[in-house]
Amino acid sequence: MTIAALLRYALAGLLLASASAFAGTVLVWGDSLSAGYGLRPQQAWPALLEKKIADARLPHKVINASISGETTAGGRSRLPAALQTHRPSLVVIELGANDGLRGLPVAAMSTNLQAMIDASRQAGAKVLLIGMRMPPNYGPDYTTRFEKAFQDLARANKLRLVPFMMEGFADQRAYFQQDGIHPVADAQPLILDTIWRELKPLLR
Repeated sequence: MTIAALLRYALAGLLLASASAFAGTVLVWGDSLSAGYGLRPQQAWPALLEKKIADARLPHKVINASISGETTAGGRSRLPAALQTHRPSLVVIELGANDGLRGLPVAAMSTNLQAMIDASRQAGAKVLLIGMRMPPNYGPDYTTRFEKAFQDLARANKLRLVPFMMEGFADQRAYFQQDGIHPVADAQPLILDTIWRELKPLLR
C-alpha cells in the first residue's frame, strides 16, 4: 500500500471516529435565561449541561443558540436555519418569558411555540418544552392563561415539560441578579437539576 493510500485510509478513519463521537446534538433554543445574561458563558446552565452529559459519558454535544431578549416570534423565524445547520436530535425550547413580560397575546405565543415544535419534529428532533410563569402583578387572568399555554402544548403534542425552570428558588432574592429577573451563577445548578429530570430520558 502506498503512503498516499495509507494517508487516505487514516483520514477516513479519523472522520468516521469524529462523526461517531456524538450520537446527537442538543440544541438549546432560548432567551436570556439560557443565554447566561450577566454570567460568564461557562456558568450558564447549558454549559453545565454539556459537562453533565460528558461526565455521564452520553454521546451528545450541546449547542446553546439562545439570545437575550428573544421572543417566540423571533425564535420561530430563526429556527429553520438553525435546524438545517446543527441537525439536532433534541431541541430544548425555552421561550415565552419575553412575550409575557411585554404582555403579548398568549394565543400568538402558543402559535409560535407550536410552529417551533412542528419544525423540530419535522427535522427529526425530539422536543423538550420549558414553561414559564409570570409575576402576579400581570393579573390572575393573564398569568393563569400564560402558564396553562405551556401545559396545553405539552399535552397536545405529548411532550416532556419542565413547568418552571426556577422551581424551588423563585421566591429567594439571593438567587437573582440586581434586576430581580435573571438568576445568578449559584442558581444555575438548581436550574439544571430541574431540567435534567425531564431531559435525561430524551437522550436515550
